[in-house]
Amino acid sequence: MFDPIVADRRVRESFARQELMRTLGATVARVGDGEVAIRLPFSPHLAQQHGFVHAGAIAAIADSACGYACLTRMPEDAAVLSVEFKINLLAPAAGDAFLATARVVRAGRTIAVATAEVMAEVAGSAAKPIAVMQATMMRVEAQGGKTG
Repeated sequence: MFDPIVADRRVRESFARQELMRTLGATVARVGDGEVAIRLPFSPHLAQQHGFVHAGAIAAIADSACGYACLTRMPEDAAVLSVEFKINLLAPAAGDAFLATARVVRAGRTIAVATAEVMAEVAGSAAKPIAVMQATMMRVEAQGGKTG
């Protein structure tokens, strides 16, 4: 059964151990039952040669959001690893910040599938979809007492 306090703590503690997310400047925006959102503020050091945020950074936040969404549906002694994902880049990643919101489609005992939508946020404008992802996560045993 989903416990919002436990899920939030579990996701945020695991997220804090991800050096890549720290390097990118990403943060956990929201944790819910089968849903996690990760925010990435724009930074010039994330840009590719045309000034847009690199697709790798966008894929990274979408992948992490999918994994953590699936983790909220796994037992406390479990962790998850990505085994496959596909991303469609819908528009250049231009904006003040990017929000990857992932939702679980189905979580089984071993395999879980999630989708994510990444929105570009621009002050004074409506958020714009820039990417969608479908990801498959595999349940694994937590290593060293670390879930997620």
